[in-house]
Amino acid sequence: MLSTKDMSAGSGKARPVIGVGNQKIKINSITFDQTPYDKEAYNVVLHVESEPVGSEFEGFLVDPNDKTGPRYKGQVGRVRLSPYPYKDTTLPSGREISRDTEVLKSMIFLSEVLNKRDDLDNIEADTVEDFMTSANTVLSGDTYINACVGGREWENKEGYVNYDLYLPRNSKDGVALEILETENSRLYEFSKKDHVRELQNKKSSPTTDNFEPASTAGEDFDL
Repeated sequence: MLSTKDMSAGSGKARPVIGVGNQKIKINSITFDQTPYDKEAYNVVLHVESEPVGSEFEGFLVDPNDKTGPRYKGQVGRVRLSPYPYKDTTLPSGREISRDTEVLKSMIFLSEVLNKRDDLDNIEADTVEDFMTSANTVLSGDTYINACVGGREWENKEGYVNYDLYLPRNSKDGVALEILETENSRLYEFSKKDHVRELQNKKSSPTTDNFEPASTAGEDFDL
């Protein structure tokens, strides 16, 4: 089947970076990253890779400093587990949000998708940072799962539109991650209207993806 979904206009080749949409991904690693604008706010970031693209595909170098080293066989990207960062806060409704509790709840969801809940429950740590280091070891691997990847558009200095990737929040309407071949699937069907925050007044320019983050804090820090 012919498709232009993963091609760029210039080369006609598949892009090395994953984009928004319904994807099959594996989690190469998980990081717990402090936001640059708030030392109390953190993002859980999934470093993901798609299924192998094909023999003519040239992915990013696994080690950027080793120019002759192996390359990723699939498209890669950094996808935040939540549209909003995790932080201790009180919502306008008066509801108190605990950063650590919400992070642990998000890891439970991820572990259940990967069928690794028992492994996660065996982790004991003094701090959430230590917990996430262990969770990275437990939950990263070669298991492919279905994902609905959303994002926020942003424009770089050259006028190119990029995506700050994240998973849409789970709700009664569906989930953002799901094991392959799930019966009675509840995975979101990607919709740009529902899952992409479009850049307003963007210039007429080519579109590309890269790894530069451009996160924006929100008021609701739930998964």
